[in-house]
Amino acid sequence: MKDALKEITAKKKARILLARQSFPEEDLKAKAQALGPARPFIEAINKKNEISLIAEIKRASPSGGVIRQDFNPQEIARVYQDAGAQAISVLTEEDFFQGNLSHINEIKNTVNLPVLRKDFILEPYQVYESRFFGADAILLIADLLSKDKLSELINLTNTLGLDSLVEVHNEKELKKVLGMKEVTLIGINNRDLHTLEVDFRITEKLFPLIPKDKPVVVESGIKTRQDTLFLKILGAKAVLIGTAFMEAGDIKKKIEEVMGW
Repeated sequence: MKDALKEITAKKKARILLARQSFPEEDLKAKAQALGPARPFIEAINKKNEISLIAEIKRASPSGGVIRQDFNPQEIARVYQDAGAQAISVLTEEDFFQGNLSHINEIKNTVNLPVLRKDFILEPYQVYESRFFGADAILLIADLLSKDKLSELINLTNTLGLDSLVEVHNEKELKKVLGMKEVTLIGINNRDLHTLEVDFRITEKLFPLIPKDKPVVVESGIKTRQDTLFLKILGAKAVLIGTAFMEAGDIKKKIEEVMGW
């Protein structure tokens, strides 16, 4: 893949067009607005003097192909909750991660943890879609969105009673996000979404630039207890971990090992 983010985004735009044809935005909007309250995502992971775990469910990735052959989202969610995770992230992107929006409600019917929809969200339609399909929070990627579009999507997310995690990978993106009062939760992604390479030094570089009162989630490349301990000392509020758990034979044991629980 020459530019992974470009390829994924092109596919996503095509899928949004198809989704609009089968489920018009006005119908989706009406149904999304009629739902009961979402589960509080930021509140669940923003604990004093603790580092929380957002455990991710994904079958495949563009860099690694199929990660977990024995893939049962509900069963994995149950293990995550039993192991002490504070929230669950679900990759719903279909073409490169083999995800599906239906997994969100399946998981929410199985556990009582808040669920983050992790996808490539480009427009309001997907925010309504996220709410309708049961998400409690959504991921917004700063690299994909202009400041105005980011602001529009965050405000819509808030109106629908959802939380948002705004993800950055470099200083330019961070500067854009820090200038926005709407942003309440920042994610630092150690993975470059264009090349798919992971560099843990991204967190070391960006974290000190974020105000102390702004909760931060660190994503990608977290595999060991040493990693989570370092991030806890640094002051991160949560880690988002997927691949390390999806590759594990015994997921619960791997969580205890990585989190030190």
